[in-house]
Amino acid sequence: NFCNSGGEETKMARKTQISKEVILEAALKMLIRDGYSAINIKTLSKEIGCSTQPLVWHFDNMEGLRKALADYALKYANSKMCPSASESVNAFEQVGQAYIKMALYEPNLFQFVFLNGSDCYPVGDSDVILDDKDNRELIKMIAAEFQISEKSAEQYVRNTVIYTHGIASFLATGMMHLSEGEIMSMIHQAGNSFLKQAGIPEDRIPNP
Repeated sequence: NFCNSGGEETKMARKTQISKEVILEAALKMLIRDGYSAINIKTLSKEIGCSTQPLVWHFDNMEGLRKALADYALKYANSKMCPSASESVNAFEQVGQAYIKMALYEPNLFQFVFLNGSDCYPVGDSDVILDDKDNRELIKMIAAEFQISEKSAEQYVRNTVIYTHGIASFLATGMMHLSEGEIMSMIHQAGNSFLKQAGIPEDRIPNP
């Protein structure tokens, strides 16, 4: 019995030599390169260069892997959208620019996280945008910085997010073909228009 027990422990150790991090990193690489439809237990184990056992051990099945990958991919996407600007509006625009770049250059990732693959990204009516913790903080900052009502700041944030997401969705799904420069110009001009609608004078609208 002792020998059998040791044998089982050795098998378990071999199964877990491939860590979750290694598996998820490989899955993310496949997701970005080939799209989520290309990922299954066999193709992912081949990508890693291991048997299917570590994947089954860590995630049980494809549903378990998909949920873990959704969270991992969302964290990766969010890490790419950290603004460097300190001013609220410029920081907000930088996030939008990163969002657009993801749709342009990593469309499979964008589709999985922000369109139809991830359980982590909230969906619903426009209140979902306004209820987001980071957006609420941004709305308060914009209202204070430009001395406008929070309702006006909400209008600006909501309109800008919806417009940017619409453009990004067109890009990620191949329904629109424009250069990065053209898209960024469109986003900037639309953002300025939404600021004016929110009651901010043109001479107070910041330049990036």
